[in-house]
Amino acid sequence: MPSFSHNSIHQEQTIGGPIEFSGVGLHSGAPVKMRLLPAPAGSGIVFRRTDLDNFEISATGRNVAKVSYATSLMRQGVLISTTEHLLSALIGMGVDNVIVELDNLELPILDGSAKPYVEAFVTAGIRGQRRRREYIKVTKPVEVREGNKFIGVYPGDGYSIEYEIDFPEPIGHDSFVVDLETETYDAEIAAARTFGYKADEQKLRDMGLIRGAGPQNAIILTKRGPENGPLRYTDEFVRHKVLDLIGDLALAGKRIQGKVVAVRAGHAMHTALVSRLMKDRSAWELAHAPVVKATEIEPEAARHVGKAALVGA
Repeated sequence: MPSFSHNSIHQEQTIGGPIEFSGVGLHSGAPVKMRLLPAPAGSGIVFRRTDLDNFEISATGRNVAKVSYATSLMRQGVLISTTEHLLSALIGMGVDNVIVELDNLELPILDGSAKPYVEAFVTAGIRGQRRRREYIKVTKPVEVREGNKFIGVYPGDGYSIEYEIDFPEPIGHDSFVVDLETETYDAEIAAARTFGYKADEQKLRDMGLIRGAGPQNAIILTKRGPENGPLRYTDEFVRHKVLDLIGDLALAGKRIQGKVVAVRAGHAMHTALVSRLMKDRSAWELAHAPVVKATEIEPEAARHVGKAALVGA
């Protein structure tokens, strides 16, 4: 299948121009407008609350807040919630530097996956910058365990992920393996949607969660299977967990070079791994990518290839 990938690009990149989104937050149900802007090399991913005097929060582990049903950032009492899908798309598509403006506390859920972000990136284009990309190269194992849940990161080439899930029926046990250096995020991961059990809906709403959830942005599961099928992948559930993991590990501040293994993990364990890795300075080093000529993906070419990559996703 033709695909659109930046995995071999070793310079930092940003988007080719402003991109706008609007929608509602998955948990808050609140309307939100969001705009992504190109950012200078070396600036990373920075969120900006336009409704709060452009207050900025960097997408780094030190700003992680509540992480039960979504990954949120907080600085000086200002919250930005449900960041994982956008962060996943940025890492997956090789976008290093971007400003994310939004006028409410939660990012829009869109269709429940990262696919709308990928489509927008390839339409706007992705522009190479004259700065070598730095990676967090894992040099020794770092692990987090909690009962029968586990996540660890190990030395390795590329950025490989092994994820194993075990949910109540109709999902059950499944696993998925991907290497973002050799397989493409847009074709393998981006279209996988978030999911939930219909039996849990009222309990979660009573907790103030999933107020913006519906069949248009989540797979709704009954004992018989998806209420709003068909699935985009036969193993869409585990692929979505990989999508979330990539977004949560983006909070390390740079793309990871190593192997990640997760078993029955979730947002809290994902971000706990980031925290433990960052605190153990003996477990990683900054590594520069080889020098190559900066490139620019033209919007028209990107649009054509991006559509080809997502056909049938």
